[in-house]
Amino acid sequence: MLRARITPVLLLREGGLVKTKKFGDPKYVGDPINAVKIFNEKEVDELVIFDIDATALGKEPDCELLRDIAAESRMPLCYGGGIRDAEQGAKIISLGYEKVSISSAALERPELIAEMSNRVGTQSVVVTVDVRRSGILGKGYSLYTHNARKKHSVDLFDFIRKAEELGAGEILVNSIDRDGTLEGYDLRLARKIRETVTIPLSFVGGAGSVEHMAELIEAVGPVGAAAGSLFVFKGKYRAVLISYARP
Repeated sequence: MLRARITPVLLLREGGLVKTKKFGDPKYVGDPINAVKIFNEKEVDELVIFDIDATALGKEPDCELLRDIAAESRMPLCYGGGIRDAEQGAKIISLGYEKVSISSAALERPELIAEMSNRVGTQSVVVTVDVRRSGILGKGYSLYTHNARKKHSVDLFDFIRKAEELGAGEILVNSIDRDGTLEGYDLRLARKIRETVTIPLSFVGGAGSVEHMAELIEAVGPVGAAAGSLFVFKGKYRAVLISYARP
């Protein structure tokens, strides 16, 4: 039986950690190894790590840093950023990561999802979609990559259906509009995604309290309630303080 997961999301940039707001205004929040040590002590369900510049700058994953993180971690890890083929995904798994996330490469060539699933197993393939409201009164949704700078014409819901058919083991939905706002998840989006696919889901963007996470889980069932700012900032002045809590 699936259970809800409470998942911190860490953003890598040039070897350090940052936190963004609506995919911009990155603020340095510390060293990734130190953050992993703290989350170890707090017995985190799992940890998601994205290198936010890898794809945008055409860089490959920093395997040396990822190896150091995995060696320190006592929790399941998922990594995304710069993965272009199944062999790179397998390399990340071999470093000690349970899951690999693909995004822009999957949009450009959906067959990669099947190739990755065949190489590392469906349970290890996460397809991440960065989503922004669009259309009349913001009732539609558009897909973006490259730190929300590149818009794709592919329909969000058609794409995630295809991702499931091709062997994705999980869809991670990242709300650009809610990123870093602490205003709560986009529950309308979450419900529409849950109605579209049957595989495990995670949502990130907007969590400002454990109550927001409880609202998400109540709305769509046992999913991954992921967050960045909630676990790295304290108070209205956004002082850096790594923490963890469950609803």
